[in-house]
Amino acid sequence: MNRNHRTSKARWRRWLLPAVSCLLVLSLTAGEAAAALADDIIRKAPHNTPKVEGLVLSPDDALPRVTARSAVVMEARTGRVLYERNMNERRFPASTTKIMTLIIALERGNLDDVVTVSAHAAGTEGSTIWLAPGDKITLRELLYGMMLHSGNDATVAVAEHIAGSVDAFARLMTAKAKELGATDTHFVNANGLPDDAHYTTAHDMALIASYGYSLPGFEEIVSTKEITFPWVKDETHRLRNENQMLWLYEGGNGVKTGYTEAAGRCLVSAAKRDGIQLVAVVLDSNWMWNDSILLLDYGFRQIDTVTVVKAGTKVGSCAVSGSGTRRIEAQAAESIVLPVVDGKSGYTQEVSLPKAVKAPIQAGDTVGTLHVYYEGKEVAATDLVAAASAQRRSFFLTVWHGLRQLLGM
Repeated sequence: MNRNHRTSKARWRRWLLPAVSCLLVLSLTAGEAAAALADDIIRKAPHNTPKVEGLVLSPDDALPRVTARSAVVMEARTGRVLYERNMNERRFPASTTKIMTLIIALERGNLDDVVTVSAHAAGTEGSTIWLAPGDKITLRELLYGMMLHSGNDATVAVAEHIAGSVDAFARLMTAKAKELGATDTHFVNANGLPDDAHYTTAHDMALIASYGYSLPGFEEIVSTKEITFPWVKDETHRLRNENQMLWLYEGGNGVKTGYTEAAGRCLVSAAKRDGIQLVAVVLDSNWMWNDSILLLDYGFRQIDTVTVVKAGTKVGSCAVSGSGTRRIEAQAAESIVLPVVDGKSGYTQEVSLPKAVKAPIQAGDTVGTLHVYYEGKEVAATDLVAAASAQRRSFFLTVWHGLRQLLGM
């Protein structure tokens, strides 16, 4: 075989193999494709316990193939830790910092506000979405640029718009972290650029991200794979999410990558299956995608669900005034299904009902609330509704009822 023929054959092989792989992926369902890609990442990662310089594993570490120096996987609603490694060691968070920036923006900002980008924001070092001084972009769109493409320039523009300065915004971030129980976290900027006074822990980042999923708009932004805006300075005008877990992992729905030389590879990832929301964090990881897949897989294996209350279950009653019906029963409007580990739920319930309601009451009217707690924290609630109707008494029956009470009849 001559040299030209060998070269031609090699070129065909280089073109054909990726094309065949692409066709195979397209023939799969989205879930199958995600599982196939995840399996491929696992296969390419170390099959034995990897040797990471300076990392000493506990003999009972359930996930010795995880390369991160700090790691945790948490059930978001209850905060249950399903696996951890050095989760309380302080580390640099890099751009995973932007999760808290997003939370502050969602809670304190108006997403429809038009933000004017300052020269200071446009000149921010590190990753960028190529903003220019004077650009006018809505806060909502800047948040997408910040979370999908990790734009440090967008992050500073957001901070300046909401708090007037990055320093003031960082103080809001730290205060919010303390409020959420993330007491080993301190922020000095909104984007995660290295600073000795800017630190967190894997556990704190899991708490922060878990809280995010309780906010309207959070999941929508962090789970977006691609989005197009006319201001994006690229011929496609498209932003693509840098978090590959959205493609790699079935149920993946967030959250943020991060890297600096000081922090190493960092990833806060998340996935939701059968109503269970997990959050995984790896800080200073050699194989962050592989580590995160292992963590989430382990988390879902450890967890099951229990029906804490079933829709239609009667849980109390209250008096009815102005009706011939003296009391009505209250029942749960919806079922509450929550996660359990090792068959232990640990949930407590509290029924909130008034002593009396006024007629008329129709079956299905809301009369109270059922609260569910885990370790003192409310994790779920459902309305309590009237199980039956109670009609208002007529004027004459009301007078007659009053006379009978007056006369002791």
